[in-house]
Amino acid sequence: MTSPTWDPAQYLRHAGHRARPFADLLARVPDLPGDPPRVADLGCGPGNVTAVLAERWPAAHITGYDNSPAMLDQALTEFAGPTPGGGSLHFAHADLRGWTPPEPYGLIVSNAALQWVDGHLDAFPAWLDALTPGGTFAFQVPDNIDAPLHALMRELAATPRWKGLLGDVLRHETSVHTPGVYLDRLARLGCEADVWQTTYQHILTGQDPVLDWVKGTGLRPVLTVLGGDPEARDAFLAAYRDLLREAYPATPYGTVLPFRRLFAVARKGGRR
Repeated sequence: MTSPTWDPAQYLRHAGHRARPFADLLARVPDLPGDPPRVADLGCGPGNVTAVLAERWPAAHITGYDNSPAMLDQALTEFAGPTPGGGSLHFAHADLRGWTPPEPYGLIVSNAALQWVDGHLDAFPAWLDALTPGGTFAFQVPDNIDAPLHALMRELAATPRWKGLLGDVLRHETSVHTPGVYLDRLARLGCEADVWQTTYQHILTGQDPVLDWVKGTGLRPVLTVLGGDPEARDAFLAAYRDLLREAYPATPYGTVLPFRRLFAVARKGGRR
C-alpha cells in the first residue's frame, strides 16, 4: 500500500460528515485521569477534530500526530497554541507505523487513521502501556472496504490498463479487522472494551459528490501515484466516476453514500 500525499482542502470539503463519527466516539469516552489530562490524537490530519478534544477537556494538554506535512501545516496554522480553558494544543510529525508514546496519556485517540497502518493490532500493547491508570484508548475507522466505493476502485485498478501502475497501491481487504477481533485483542490486554459499528447514510450534494468525497481519502494513493501524469490521472478518474454514478445514483435530494464505521473504546484496568 502506497503512503499517500494529502490535500487538506479536499479532505475538509466534507468536514461535517467526517467529524460526526468522532463526536459519536467521544460521547462514549469516560472522564480522563490526570490534572490536567494529557491526550494524544493519532492521525490528527488538519487538526479540526483535535480542536474538539479541547472543547471536551478544556484544561488538557493535547498533541496531534500526523505524517503529512500538508496536514500538519494546516493544523499548526489554524489550531496550535493555548486553549481558553488553560490547556494547550500541539502538533508533531509522527509515522504511526513506528510511533512510541513519549509520555503517559489519559487518552490516546485516533479518528479514521488506523486503516492506513498495516499491523496496527501489534501496536496496541505499547499504546495501552502508555495510558495512566483509568486511561482510555479510543478509535474509529472506516469499515466499508467491501462497499462499491472501494470495490470498484480496486477492480478498476486491477484491469490491464492500470494493473502495472496501481496493482499494489490501494488498501487491502484486511486493513480493518472485524469487531470481534478488536474486542478480543483489547479484552485480552486487560481493558474494559466496547466495540460497535454504525452505518451512516450521508446525503451528498454537488457534481459527482461521491467521487469528490473519495478524492479526500481512499483515492489518495491513486492520485499520489498518478500525480506526475495528468493524462493518466484524468483517464482513471473519468472511468471511476462513471462507475460511481451507476453505483450511487443521484436523487432529487442528493446522492446517498452509505458509510459503515467501526468504533472501539477501551478503558485500561479492566472492569470498574
